[in-house]
Amino acid sequence: MSLKYFFGCIISFPLLPLLFYQGKKIIKQTPRLPEAKKPQGFIKNNVKKTLKIISIGESTIAGVGVDIHENGFTGALAKEIASKKNISVLWKVYAKSGYTAKQINKRILPKIEESNADVIVIGLGGNDAFKLNSPTLFMLNVNSLIKNLQKKFPRTPIYFTNMPPIKEFPAFTKTIKFVIGNLVEIFGDKLHNKIKKKRRVFYNKEIVTLEKWSKKHQLKNDASIYFSDGVHPSKLSYELWGKDMAQFIMKKRSFKKWLKAK
Repeated sequence: MSLKYFFGCIISFPLLPLLFYQGKKIIKQTPRLPEAKKPQGFIKNNVKKTLKIISIGESTIAGVGVDIHENGFTGALAKEIASKKNISVLWKVYAKSGYTAKQINKRILPKIEESNADVIVIGLGGNDAFKLNSPTLFMLNVNSLIKNLQKKFPRTPIYFTNMPPIKEFPAFTKTIKFVIGNLVEIFGDKLHNKIKKKRRVFYNKEIVTLEKWSKKHQLKNDASIYFSDGVHPSKLSYELWGKDMAQFIMKKRSFKKWLKAK
């Protein structure tokens, strides 16, 4: 158990009744947006190279906040890689809003129809934090997820996205941002430390902040442009996040090796 988590538990324990009350209130006040439609797509370029991407995860990967996945994270990711590397990209999304790492492992993986893929992208952590799962339990389920994916796709690199920026969510109170935001960052630290020695498994450990994004992309630092409902990303956020994750993937040796071999 990390010291940060240990002291976080001590500080957070008296806040649990308030956390529960505020959470229930936010659920009532926040509109229930549907998941994006059309969870697969193909970007065709006049080349023989076709990259096959599978995206797996919770609500952000499920595209909550936009109408179709082409306007969501995976669509933005695929467009960026296709454009920058001049290749065709075939992509498909397997995700469900509200799912934890354990649920993704048990309920989504069996539904994956593909027998091969070149890139697997995983986005999770938010729901495990909302359920106050411990970092140890979180990593136990993540390790099981990795193990099962590697059985099915033994040569395919797995890329974990950044943890959700809970501390930036405008719909959340300071108490929720403190407790859940710190917990999800501990998840990120744990994930980074546990998988950095694994082969073909990567984690984008950069912590997303609106201030950093605004400076990087020369946009106004206004939370309303980044969120669809105060919790889930807007089309703009999905686009920026997808592009950033594409850049992360394209810098890895495993991707460069695939590009060179094809």
